[in-house]
Amino acid sequence: MPSQKALIRRPSPRLAEGLVTHIEREPVDAELAMRQWEAYVGVLGAHGWETIEVEPEDDCPDSVFVEDTVVVFRNVALIARPGAESRREETAGVEEAVARLGCSVNWVWDPGTLEGGDVLKIGDTVYVGRGGRTNAAGIQQLRAAFEPLGARVVAVPVSKVLHLKSAVTALPDGTVIGHGPLVDTPSLFPRFLSVPEESGAHVVLLGGGKLLMAASAPKTAELFADLGHEPVLVDISEFEKLEGCVTCLSVRLRELYA
Repeated sequence: MPSQKALIRRPSPRLAEGLVTHIEREPVDAELAMRQWEAYVGVLGAHGWETIEVEPEDDCPDSVFVEDTVVVFRNVALIARPGAESRREETAGVEEAVARLGCSVNWVWDPGTLEGGDVLKIGDTVYVGRGGRTNAAGIQQLRAAFEPLGARVVAVPVSKVLHLKSAVTALPDGTVIGHGPLVDTPSLFPRFLSVPEESGAHVVLLGGGKLLMAASAPKTAELFADLGHEPVLVDISEFEKLEGCVTCLSVRLRELYA
């Protein structure tokens, strides 16, 4: 039976100071962000996900983007080493949380850098983005951790967005979705569907054909509904101002075994 657990981490009071690399900085409303985060967590819970709150890191503005701190394959958790130095203190609380869940814990070591937002898992294929935050040494260490467990690791260049999953995610049938102008090499994916909006490229698979996605992508939601999926929309406007998307706000653990 696949597990349905999701790690989450409440926003830091310093959220507005979060890093911005590929977009213009805009003011962030911290109170609205907290309400949006609570609504996001509520949607996970309403669809049968058990949410596990990682100890907050109030001094780390980006800590709500918990996905970047760890990559889990089967029962092995690879603790990331963020390419952004200001984010390296975020990993300790996450390490504690995955260890408590019974994961065996590995680490990315210097000179490797790797952020979880650069890793897209589709079945046993693990796509990893080589871009501003994840380097070649980080990708080699991810291979060493996961290939012995049966993963097929495919490195993908990322130059137009922050992370691989800022450009692409995948539908339940494994079709990779992305907003064409932001995807470096769509031909690397066996099946690729171009979507009309940037934030339409990001979905979290809730199970049962339901797709958690941002309210800022109504045309893409319509496209997915037309293809027989069921979009569940959440407003994450304040996180989008910091290059966040629906995948960044949780780590979905689907393959834990007792």
